[in-house]
Amino acid sequence: MNDLLDAAVAAHGGLDRWNQVKSITVDASITGALWSLKSQKDALKDVRFEVDTTRERLTMDFTGQDKRSVFEPRRVVLQRRDSALIDARDDPEMSFVGHQLQTPWDDIHLAYFAGEALWTYLSTPFLYTLPGFVTEEIAPVETDGETWRRLQVTFPDHIKSHTRRQIFCFGPDGLLRRHDFTIDILGGATGLLYATGYRDVDGIIIPTTRRGYAWQGDYQLIPEPLLVGIDMAEITIR
Repeated sequence: MNDLLDAAVAAHGGLDRWNQVKSITVDASITGALWSLKSQKDALKDVRFEVDTTRERLTMDFTGQDKRSVFEPRRVVLQRRDSALIDARDDPEMSFVGHQLQTPWDDIHLAYFAGEALWTYLSTPFLYTLPGFVTEEIAPVETDGETWRRLQVTFPDHIKSHTRRQIFCFGPDGLLRRHDFTIDILGGATGLLYATGYRDVDGIIIPTTRRGYAWQGDYQLIPEPLLVGIDMAEITIR
């Protein structure tokens, strides 16, 4: 690990503790303008999702609905709570080809995007210590009176995420402040995802509040609209 990644991993709880974790379950409310653009307003307003920390897999239960999604990189499944199949799609990423920002999503599109996004977010920064990830510290930025050190991460091909190259900004305490990216399946739409509300959950330090906005130019924030808001309530680590 390079120096910045080492400091970030330590600040978020350390690799030894992370390697003991098998899953993270979160009760969350996920809101913002993006979902209305995709004809999925309030679809994620009350959800419980489970991140598998040993492989790229995320399951999500939609509270008040007899519906559950299972995301894996090459297959997304929708099922009833008794596991009866509703729908499934192999190679789900290919179903976004030709989409524009306002192209409506069906439930499998939604499950794929939410799955790859939340799995990345909850696995940061520990994920980037694995073989296949290429990390490099790039020039810091001055933001909100702090110096944020920036880690550029290139993802391996077998991991599905927003895009292959992403930037993670860490504060003086080593905690993630902001995640900068573009989103391939949204035609290269830009995102700045701010992380706050840190909580110690059984030794893993997790930001419980995230706010996502678009950016332009040299990562300049576009403050309106709020594209994504993630508010986490109960978090359980196993």
